[in-house]
Amino acid sequence: MSTPSTVARPSVMQLAIKEKAALYAAFIPFFEDGGVFVPTAKDYRLGDDVYVLLTLPDDTQRYPVAGKVAWVTPARASGNRTQGIGIQFPKDDKSRALRARIEEVLGASLGADRPTQTI
Repeated sequence: MSTPSTVARPSVMQLAIKEKAALYAAFIPFFEDGGVFVPTAKDYRLGDDVYVLLTLPDDTQRYPVAGKVAWVTPARASGNRTQGIGIQFPKDDKSRALRARIEEVLGASLGADRPTQTI
């Protein structure tokens, strides 16, 4: 008799970014379809499925993102970096629209040379 395999359900997180500077620090533009850094003390592995409800500055809409963990900053990381994960947006039209919306909010600060949560 075989035991049924259990499929892990993706974690669900909410991330409300209130300021443009925080959005700049969290946005991951080097992922092809964009991504966002989510501070968390929970352990994740690369490739884990996650579901994020993202709220952007001055925007009441919540953007649902079914992404994958593509970056992990462990506890006690060098440079006093915040522990958390980078979520890669899926390759779909909603993600492209979300990336465009984030870039619109960030505007000229996108090209800034300030440090972010990732690199």
